[in-house]
Amino acid sequence: MARSEQQGLQVLSALDAAKTQWYHFTAIVVAGMGFFTDAYDLFCISLVTKLLGRIYYTDLSKPDPGTLPPGVAAAVNGVAFCGTLAGQLFFGWLGDKMGRKSVYGMTLILMVICSIGSGLSFAHTPKSVMATLCFFRFWLGFGIGGDYPLSATIMSEYANKKTRGAFIAAVFAMQGFGILAGGIVTLIISSAFRAGFHEPAYQDDRVASTGTEADFVWRIILMLGAVPALLTYYWRMKMPETARYTALVAKNAKLAAADMSKVLQVELEDETEKMDEMVSRGANDFGLFSPQFARRHGLHLVGTATTWFLLDIAFYSQNLFQKDIFTSINWIPKARTMSALDEVFRISRAQTLIALCGTVPGYWFTVFLIDVVGRFAIQLMGFFMMTVFMLGLAVPYHHWTTPGNQIGFVVMYAFTFFFANFGPNATTFVVPAEIFPARLRSTCHGISAAAGKAGAMIGAFGFLYAAQDPHKPDAGYRPGIGVRNSLFVLAGVNLLGFMFTFLVPEANGKSLEEMSGEAQDNEDQARAAAVQPSTA
Repeated sequence: MARSEQQGLQVLSALDAAKTQWYHFTAIVVAGMGFFTDAYDLFCISLVTKLLGRIYYTDLSKPDPGTLPPGVAAAVNGVAFCGTLAGQLFFGWLGDKMGRKSVYGMTLILMVICSIGSGLSFAHTPKSVMATLCFFRFWLGFGIGGDYPLSATIMSEYANKKTRGAFIAAVFAMQGFGILAGGIVTLIISSAFRAGFHEPAYQDDRVASTGTEADFVWRIILMLGAVPALLTYYWRMKMPETARYTALVAKNAKLAAADMSKVLQVELEDETEKMDEMVSRGANDFGLFSPQFARRHGLHLVGTATTWFLLDIAFYSQNLFQKDIFTSINWIPKARTMSALDEVFRISRAQTLIALCGTVPGYWFTVFLIDVVGRFAIQLMGFFMMTVFMLGLAVPYHHWTTPGNQIGFVVMYAFTFFFANFGPNATTFVVPAEIFPARLRSTCHGISAAAGKAGAMIGAFGFLYAAQDPHKPDAGYRPGIGVRNSLFVLAGVNLLGFMFTFLVPEANGKSLEEMSGEAQDNEDQARAAAVQPSTA
């Protein structure tokens, strides 16, 4: 037996070698339902923004129904990203200070309160309704942000080393089901209201096309985000703290062994003496801003943060050309030819089809293959294929947008989504939970995820302005560089992501302690302790 294994704690070795058991699937569902809720809450707003514009910003003297002004649209869609970024940093740090489990419930409570609050954004003027909605969306995002580092860290610390990548990716893959659920829920609610209230198209009756009942639709959709979070809360509170936090950070080997004995259903010995010996040696106790961290993990953190940042610029900017696709294949006709409820129904139907065909399958390809081909290969391939398909959209852009070629456009578009999810969108979430020391794992994942959300803001809003037609921008926007040139820039962003992937180490088949260097530290310091008496 290798010295590093002799010096390691039995409870950690037992976790690494554990066969896949019921508790693994329980942890995936409990952590994954948080991500299901996160995705539902973050993405359902895009389904109702057109409806918000009709209800609060329609001028009946104009031939077209109202839309949210650019500043309001950016605030309503983007304020949750700002909250998410702040939550990722704060809860990531707090998860390392207070423990994963004790912080885990806070994020859910915040999400439940703010989902309900978002739907109860009542006020007398459109401006104050939007302001109240933005307030609750910010704090909703703050709670969602905490779920990223905590869910990833908890799943990585529970999993065995053989299937750890698949388990963490499965938690993240629940995001795909959350996006799909948002579309399906919106379809059901809009269908029910359409059946109950037969509203005419805007061009036929401007007042009746947006009835008072339409105001209930968006509120119900937003408030339903509280349901999965509420259902998961009890199970989150029942989960024991992860053994790696209890043993390596809280330094309580006895409690770690007791907790994991129940979970693994095996007898684990009390290793308090070994723990005390490790603590007295001060193994691996450097901080985030220390020279040791910079030397060992500095480039790794640059790699995880940069690749997530670049991926999210490309991933979130893909919404830029959704409107081109939906209108070109007549999924969404001109707004004036529909009632408010018709428009919500058609938008949700289109996005549900995209999620079903491109988004969800990509996630699960990663789940099934990440422990076979490795994180590094999947991330490289994903960035490369995204570059290829972005160029495939950009070079012959005018060809794709002419009548008769729309199906090709849709196929290319679906493939960019597929290779984002069977690629860096999943791996950038998995890897930061595996390669950093236990006491900094949640913090470093939070920093990486926050870099991603900064990229998401650039993708969703910077490119919203950049992609405007240089000659005929949308109402309220300045001329930009156009969609085609934006696609060339995004291809370059993906190519940068491909190159920065080389800074990130492969964690496939290795224990968390091997990846973080904690096992090596314990071995080196045990060897030093053994040599010291002989030199005295």
